[in-house]
Amino acid sequence: MATVSESIIKTLLDELKNIARTETVIGKEFQAGEFTLIPVSRVTLGVGAGGGSGGFKAETKREGGGGGGGVKIDPIAFIAIKGGEISFHGIRKGGTLERVFERIPEMAERIMEKIAEKRSQRRAAERKE
Repeated sequence: MATVSESIIKTLLDELKNIARTETVIGKEFQAGEFTLIPVSRVTLGVGAGGGSGGFKAETKREGGGGGGGVKIDPIAFIAIKGGEISFHGIRKGGTLERVFERIPEMAERIMEKIAEKRSQRRAAERKE
């Protein structure tokens, strides 16, 4: 007979395997203009469980257990297909896509500064008239 801990670990692993199936690593293809893109992800699993039994008296034997786990899914690349050509485009930390997202606040600030500058110039021109 399986202990509570073994049962918890088995259930947890079954659920995590369901989440981290092949379709998660190699995603569903989609169209982007002339390209067919297939996302590729890295799946990381973590599991922990424990249990025990005992009691204050021999006739009050009790058993308990607990467990937890997690799945982390990181997009790492795209496979691009156009016509008969296939190419692999990695998304790495510090890569182009990440740098674009990191710079959005800076770009937004510059755009706001340019808008304010143009408004100021327009108001100054209106005052001269």
